[in-house]
Amino acid sequence: MKIVMALALAAIVGALLMAGKAMLQDGRDGAPKSNRMARALAWRVGLSIALFLFILISYKLGWIHPTGVPLGQ
Repeated sequence: MKIVMALALAAIVGALLMAGKAMLQDGRDGAPKSNRMARALAWRVGLSIALFLFILISYKLGWIHPTGVPLGQ
């Protein structure tokens, strides 16, 4: 389970890096701007929502459990 979540987080960061690269490269030297940055950010948002839903479903199905560490002590 930890591996799946780590891979999802790596994919989210990768999409963010791709968006940053597209932002820095698009429109340079008279080249027309593309929609690569928007697509990369859309992927990032989609992956983030999918990871959040996966965590919620995993908790409901009992695949993951809270640690039991008391809060505020």
